[in-house]
Amino acid sequence: MTYRLYRGLTTLFGPLLVWFLRRRLRRGKEDPLRFGERLGQPGRERPQGMLIWVHGASVGEMISVLPLVERLLHQDPELHVLLTSGTVTSARIIADRMPARALHQYIPIDQPAAVAAFLEHWRPNLALWVESELWPNLIHQSKGRGTPMALINARMSEKSFRRWRRLPSVIKPLLQSFQFCIAQSAPDAGRLATLGAHNVAFHGNLKAASAPLPVDPRDLHILNTAMARRPRWLAASTHPGEEITVGVVHRRLAKQFPGLVTLLVPRHAERGEAIAAELAGLGLTVARRSLDQPIGAETDIYLGDSMGEMGLYYRLASIVFIGGSLVEHGGQNPLEAARLDSALLFGPHMFNFTEQAAAMTMTGGAALVTDGNSLGNQIALLLRDEAEVARRAKAAVLAADDGHDVVRAVLKQLAPLLPGQPPPDQPPTDQPPMEHGSGDANA
Repeated sequence: MTYRLYRGLTTLFGPLLVWFLRRRLRRGKEDPLRFGERLGQPGRERPQGMLIWVHGASVGEMISVLPLVERLLHQDPELHVLLTSGTVTSARIIADRMPARALHQYIPIDQPAAVAAFLEHWRPNLALWVESELWPNLIHQSKGRGTPMALINARMSEKSFRRWRRLPSVIKPLLQSFQFCIAQSAPDAGRLATLGAHNVAFHGNLKAASAPLPVDPRDLHILNTAMARRPRWLAASTHPGEEITVGVVHRRLAKQFPGLVTLLVPRHAERGEAIAAELAGLGLTVARRSLDQPIGAETDIYLGDSMGEMGLYYRLASIVFIGGSLVEHGGQNPLEAARLDSALLFGPHMFNFTEQAAAMTMTGGAALVTDGNSLGNQIALLLRDEAEVARRAKAAVLAADDGHDVVRAVLKQLAPLLPGQPPPDQPPTDQPPMEHGSGDANA
């Protein structure tokens, strides 16, 4: 009954959803050359043979699943993988990292006709949903077509758990549409099982298997040369409210460490102009990467408002504050920085990466800060002591497990879903063929 209501509303308000997408397009948040994909219109032909569909919301999910995708493709030379995500940034970043026989499409809006068109064209033999983005029409229509589904590297924060627990008639059918659910942490597994997920398992976090982020050696050389031997630290993937704290910390530390450069990389690059204005209001001189502004002797803050260059920024500074953790966002992925020899600092709100944060603090690879004052104290300590930076960086690397065992465990659990699927040009044997664009799935 709940799903029928949702399906009816998304059908009725379909034109409004398209209007919202076109508004995003005008603001540069949708891809103008591939806009039709968001409406379920395919951007290319379906490859022959078995096709596994892997969906993740954005950049982090896409990168985390690449080691698994590579192993799946290596196991079966006839297999193809369709990766879907919903952001322009993820499409750009994943384009240069996809292995052969993998292709990317934008996920269609969760409107019945768009979903039906997408599924009718691609006819996936298996669907893997990554982390926590659950779209009811996509899930129910996939189930109605008889497509096996699994939720992998699944995440369910305490905040989301409390919200979903008030809506059992919504979340339980969604979770029970998956043959099994592989959580990225033990607490996530417990919350998902409580909400009704079937066959919940926990093998570790797939993000631990991701390769070190890439870098352009020329860009790295240019920026290292520009900063020469100046002291520096990095505030990575910051969120609103954190940039002003970083600016205040810089002003304080610049008095103790002449020539200090603070590298500041916001989670969302489009906020660059607003952040630069905010920092200028503190009397700081800002150079923006998106505008190709060079680092000069007077530069206080180098603002990394660019996309897909975290590998560059992590290599420029060995002292790294992980953003999203001084505000109640839940923190960003600390594993990427740890793999690139960083001594880590993060705030009290790391609930998106609870186990990784705990492991790194336990080994001494990371330190917890509670506010701007304690952040400044820790950075000052590390700027004075290169040996301590090296010790913490080594401990952080050890805590960032390479994750190969995680990939193997996930592959083993996926194995029963891989063989014996119906040919892609035939409908599932236990379901009648769907009419193109009908939007009807078995509710």
